[in-house]
Amino acid sequence: MEKITPLFNWHKNHNGNIVEFGGYLMPLHYSNGILHEHHTVRTKVGLFDVSHMGEFHFSGKDALANLQYLISNDFSDLEIDKTRYGILVRKDGTAVDDLLVYRMADEEYLVVVNAANIDKDEAYIREHLFGEVVFQNISEDCGQIAIQGPLSQELLKRLTPINDMPYYTFKGNVDIAGKNVLISRTGYTGEDGYEIYTAAADTEFLWELFLETGKDLGVEPCGLGCRDTLRLEAAMPLYGHELNDETTPLEAGLSMFVKLNKEKFIAQDALSEKPLKRRIGLQLKDRGIAREHCDVYFNGQKVGVVSSGTKSPTLNQSIAMAFVPAELFKETQFEIDVRGKLLKAEKVKLPFYKR
Repeated sequence: MEKITPLFNWHKNHNGNIVEFGGYLMPLHYSNGILHEHHTVRTKVGLFDVSHMGEFHFSGKDALANLQYLISNDFSDLEIDKTRYGILVRKDGTAVDDLLVYRMADEEYLVVVNAANIDKDEAYIREHLFGEVVFQNISEDCGQIAIQGPLSQELLKRLTPINDMPYYTFKGNVDIAGKNVLISRTGYTGEDGYEIYTAAADTEFLWELFLETGKDLGVEPCGLGCRDTLRLEAAMPLYGHELNDETTPLEAGLSMFVKLNKEKFIAQDALSEKPLKRRIGLQLKDRGIAREHCDVYFNGQKVGVVSSGTKSPTLNQSIAMAFVPAELFKETQFEIDVRGKLLKAEKVKLPFYKR
């Protein structure tokens, strides 16, 4: 049975096109459609319900040691009130999930995981816990709202004294109209933005407050559809596409988030090996749109597969991310099978879009 977020009834009552995603019933888009919402985030400010994301709490003397052991990045120098990206990995280096780690206090961390992986991640982490650490899954208690777009800072300034927070930092215990929130300068769109964590019961109040406060800025609610096109333009990986049970962070092009010089790390040996496949960005030269699972060809031979693809609303071009053998990483000319027709595609530097 699908789960719902604290904003489910609001979405239903405001023409949200509801679909199942990651085990949750979520809005794909609203009345104006995906394209309109995409451009709203690129030019003004959009509001996303991301309450389906999972939140885990780690505390205790060995909280850091557990994170260091299971997650690809190094958090030993992560300062309080700062955030860092990482990949939860198995011994063979494959990805269980990608996530964000927030350092709340000396021996306290908040870890934010993908909705579809909450149960899997919790089981995997509990199986590997060691030492003096308390692990809690607090996902059901939390609501989360993403404010994304070039006018997001202007919207937030109207409600809080927060100003000029650096990227990947956060502030806890902030008061917004009597509600206690954590404000994080993070996002998944390639635009400036914030993610607001609050009690589940306060989510709808804050959602409506943001919409009312930003009305003259053009703020609008946005769904999963444009969240996907926005993150694809920014070449941000999506679990189940660019990361999965068969893919390592190195293969996904995330080597900057893999630190092998840690004292104890579960995938140290596996991730010391060179990757067999690599993620690349492709831009179609022929007319058509490459979607997930389309086959990629080089010199007439099938060599890979598209992991994500769309017609970029910002660039007005068909773009795709794909995996090819590592030895072909430096090649530039490929073809993609779109409905039985081989379309020319050129390798381009990622991200496709950067503000």
